[in-house]
Amino acid sequence: MKKREKKNEIVQHLFALQDEKYRDFQGNLTPTVEKGMMIGVRTPLLRDYAKSLAGTETAEAFMQDLPHTYFEENQLHAFLIERIRDYPKCLAEVECFLPYVDNWATADQMNPKVFAKHLDEMDEKAFAWMESKHTYTVRYGIRILMSYYLEDLFDVKYPERIAQIRSEEYYIRMMVAWYFATALAKQYDAILPFLTEHRLDEWTHAKAIQKAVESYRISDEQKAFLKTLRKA
Repeated sequence: MKKREKKNEIVQHLFALQDEKYRDFQGNLTPTVEKGMMIGVRTPLLRDYAKSLAGTETAEAFMQDLPHTYFEENQLHAFLIERIRDYPKCLAEVECFLPYVDNWATADQMNPKVFAKHLDEMDEKAFAWMESKHTYTVRYGIRILMSYYLEDLFDVKYPERIAQIRSEEYYIRMMVAWYFATALAKQYDAILPFLTEHRLDEWTHAKAIQKAVESYRISDEQKAFLKTLRKA
């Protein structure tokens, strides 16, 4: 069966799983995706489908046939990558796919389990992705550092690198803010100087404080102090 036939088979199955009300809801959350490019398939169903496809010729052909048309195809692609257990292959597939990611949801939900076994080198990959000119590749690099390097493997070099990012892209700035809000919850003393010394751009500074103040993981005392760091 040719690649295009295999891809059509997958798209047909995705439409069979369509939930139009969910499509409208999801569309409001992912404004960078054109409404006509969203089918409306719930994430658990996409993950189940990825599980059934993983390792098949159909899946291999689908992943080689880029770019995709629909949001759900990108989601399915991300979930197929998650299931790859061989680290070099998984990393290669991520690098191949990232330039085609066009929304925050696909970037944020692609979580290969094999990465957790290679954290001695994943930080350098994250740094490399953060140097990209592609919005969602940068976002993905930041998210890797947020997911794996804020607890036992924390080093101040990570927030220092992220604090240097300057971008007008909303989905990069929001991820930087999310990183620092999360980092405050886990490494408060090490992260606080980035705010007291105003080492972030003004918008990201304010958004990081807002998200931290909204967090249940930040103490009331810490929240009260963070509020004093808001700029008038």
